Amino acid sequence: MEIVAKKIWFDDSRIFAEFNDGRVIGMPLVWFPRLDNATDLQRANYEFWNNGAWIHWKELDEDLSAEGFLSFRKELFVK
Repeated sequence: MEIVAKKIWFDDSRIFAEFNDGRVIGMPLVWFPRLDNATDLQRANYEFWNNGAWIHWKELDEDLSAEGFLSFRKELFVK
């Protein structure tokens, strides 16, 4: 089964995604500077690509893959 995102939402400091396998994952917005610096309206203006395999924010030039969201670990990218 391909893992795809079904729903995206935010609170004051985190981005959350619900996936088709029932998992709900949240991560700090500070890990995603474009989303962290965006307004609530800009964050809400996303679309799913490829039936939820990708989440795209056109105005912010930001893309997250469902698989990447599930496997992302900030420590892998901090030097």
